[in-house]
Amino acid sequence: MAQSVKKRSKKAGLPPGTLVHIGDRVTEQSKITVINYDEEQFLEVEAKTPEECSPFKDKTNVTWINVDGIHEAETIEKMGQMFSLHPLLLEDIMNTDQRPKMESYDDYLFIVLKTLFYDEKEKSTITEQISIVLGANYVLSFQERESNVFYPVTERLKNSKGKIKKMGADYLVYSLIDVIIDNYFIILEKLGERVDDLEVQLVTSPKTETLKSIQSLKREMIFLRRSVWPLREVISSMERGESTLIQSSTYVYLRDIYDHTIQAIDTIETYRDMLSGMLDIYLSSVSNKLNEVMKVLTVIATIFIPLTFIVGVYGMNFEHMPELKWRWGYPSIWLLMISIGVFMAFYFRKKKWF
Repeated sequence: MAQSVKKRSKKAGLPPGTLVHIGDRVTEQSKITVINYDEEQFLEVEAKTPEECSPFKDKTNVTWINVDGIHEAETIEKMGQMFSLHPLLLEDIMNTDQRPKMESYDDYLFIVLKTLFYDEKEKSTITEQISIVLGANYVLSFQERESNVFYPVTERLKNSKGKIKKMGADYLVYSLIDVIIDNYFIILEKLGERVDDLEVQLVTSPKTETLKSIQSLKREMIFLRRSVWPLREVISSMERGESTLIQSSTYVYLRDIYDHTIQAIDTIETYRDMLSGMLDIYLSSVSNKLNEVMKVLTVIATIFIPLTFIVGVYGMNFEHMPELKWRWGYPSIWLLMISIGVFMAFYFRKKKWF
C-alpha cells in the first residue's frame, strides 16, 4: 500500500506558496496534452512546453489541458501564471498529501481528488492525487503519472458519444469525477475478492499469514476511507450551486455521482466491518485450537495422576511391604494401572471431553 503520510520536511520553514513537490516522482518528465472541442470539432495536441498552451486560453469553446507529472515546479508555475492561478493553489497541486476538497475562487474552482490503482503483482492499492481547475471555458487537470483513468472521457470526446461535446466545461469536470468514482468500484471489486478468499481461508485453515493478510487489508480500507470519505463533501458543495461556473443542467448529474460516492463509502465500511469480524474469528479460532490442545494434555495428565500415585507408593523404600515379595505383585500392579487408564479414557470419551 502507498505511504499514508508523505514527508513534509522539505517544506519546513519555507514561505506559503513555495512550489515544492511532496510525494513520489512517478514520471521522468511532465507531459502536457491539450484537447479543444465543441459540438462540431475536436482537436488533440501534445504541448512540449506550457507556452504552447497559450493560444487555447481565450478560445470560446472548451479547452481541456491535462498535465501528467507534477514534480516539475517550473511547469506548474508557468501554467499558473498563464491562467492566473493563486500561488497557494499551485502549492496544493504539488503536495500529493492533500485531503479531497473543493475551493472556490473568483474565476475558477479548485478540486482535489484521489484516484486508485491496483497493483496485481503486489496485491495492494495505490492512491494518487488528481487536481482539477474549472474555469469558464477551460479545465486543467494535474496527475501524478500518465494513466488511462481519463481514457473513457477522451474516447467519448473523439467519437462524439453522449452529451459531453454539447455541454460546457462543468460537464467535462463531472465526467472526469465520474470516471474516477467508477474506478473506485473496480478496485473495491478486487478487494472484495480478496476479502472473500480470506474468509474461506479463515474457516478452513487459518494460519499466521492469514492474520497478516487481514491486518494488511484493514490498513488498506482505512486508507481508502481517508481518500474517499471527504469526496462526499466535495460533491455536495458543487451540488449546492454556490458557483456560477456550474450550470443548473449539471446538478442532476452531480447528484448521481453523489449517490455513487455514498455507495462506495458504504462498501468500504462493509468491508471494514467484515475484516474486524474476521480478525475476531481468527483470534477465537486460535484460542479454540489452543483449548483443544490443552484439553487433550489435561486428559492425559489426569489419567496418569492415579498411575503416578500407585508407582510412587510402591517406589518407597519401606522394608515391610507384603506386595513386594508376592510372586504376582508386579503383573498385578500393571494390570491395575492399565485397567484404571482404560476406564478413565473410556469415561472421558463417553463424556465427550476429548
